Amino acid sequence: MTTKFLLGATAALLLTGSAWAQSAGSFVISAGAAQISPQVDSGDLTAPSLPGTKIDVKKASSFVGGITYYWTDKLSIELPIALPFEHDIVGAGAIDGVGKIGSVKSLPMTLLAQYRFGDANSTVRPFIGAGPTYAYFFKPRATATLSGITGGTVNTPTTLTMKRRLGATVELGAAYNISRDWSASVSVTKTMIKTTGSLSTGQTIETSLDPVSIKFGVGYRF
Repeated sequence: MTTKFLLGATAALLLTGSAWAQSAGSFVISAGAAQISPQVDSGDLTAPSLPGTKIDVKKASSFVGGITYYWTDKLSIELPIALPFEHDIVGAGAIDGVGKIGSVKSLPMTLLAQYRFGDANSTVRPFIGAGPTYAYFFKPRATATLSGITGGTVNTPTTLTMKRRLGATVELGAAYNISRDWSASVSVTKTMIKTTGSLSTGQTIETSLDPVSIKFGVGYRF
C-alpha cells in the first residue's frame, strides 16, 4: 500500500509540475552546452591563388544558456545566450592537407519562435522552432601557413577578416519536465548562413557555413 501511494504521489507531482513548468506566462532560465558543426560549402579563393583553393571550418563547443517565455501553453519565444565558439579554419580543395590556416570566434545571436506539442501537463513535449540568426564573427587569426600560401611575409603577414551576416534557423527538440520548476531539453538546429572571408593580400572567398548545432540544457522556471 505504501509503495503504491508513493508511486501515485510521485506521478501526481510530476504531472502537477509539468503544468507549471511549461504553461502560459512562465519564464524558464536554462544553462547547458552546445556544439556547432559547420556544413561547409566553400568557394574558391580569388586570384592570385592556386586554382581550387578552398577552406573548411571545424566544429566547436561552448557553454550556452537561454531565456524562454511561454506566450501560451503551446507557443513560446526563446532567446539563446552563449559564450563565444572558437573554430579552426583548415585548408581544403587544392590545399587540402596543409592543416590549420586560421581561426575565428563566432557568437550566433538567434531569436526563436517555438511551437510545443502536447499539453501543458505533459511530461515530455516535443517542439519545433524557427527564427532569424545574426552571426557575429570576431578575432580572426591567420597562421604562417596562410601567409605562405597567399604571399604574406614575416614582416607583413597575411591577416584575415570574416563578414558578419544574417541568416535563418530552424529547430527540432524535446523538453522533459523533471519537477514543478526543473526541466531538461535537447534540441538540434540548422542555420542557413553564408560569409565572405577577406585577406589583407586582396583575395576573398565566399563560403556557405550552414551549421548544425546540438544543444542540451537544464532549465528552472520563475
